[in-house]
Amino acid sequence: MAERPIWEQIGTSFIQLYYQQFDTNREQLGALYTDASCLSWEGQQFQGKTSIMEKLMRLPFQKIQHNITSQDHQPAPDNCILSMVVGQLKVDDDPVMGFHQLFVLKNINDKWICSNDIFRLALYNFA
Repeated sequence: MAERPIWEQIGTSFIQLYYQQFDTNREQLGALYTDASCLSWEGQQFQGKTSIMEKLMRLPFQKIQHNITSQDHQPAPDNCILSMVVGQLKVDDDPVMGFHQLFVLKNINDKWICSNDIFRLALYNFA
């Protein structure tokens, strides 16, 4: 069996770390962002590690659990990796909800960080 491409290995490892930290101790996520990182959360824009972490720490729930359904990774320009995640999340006692999240990962000083992060719940309005 052929070894997976390096961008898939890095992307998969990053996704595993990201959601493990998000579910257990969101404060640790700060190490994955920089002052140049950008986050779009349900259409709200945040730039910089401080702004992003303030948003993530103020999310209105006590506990969360992510279940990743699928993830895809591609090499991108400037030695970046594009990672797309589809899954479900459970927040406190709320019903399970679908979500989509897109990451652009960049290697800075031999460390992979998230330069761009876009999150959306998979809510559908059929009205």
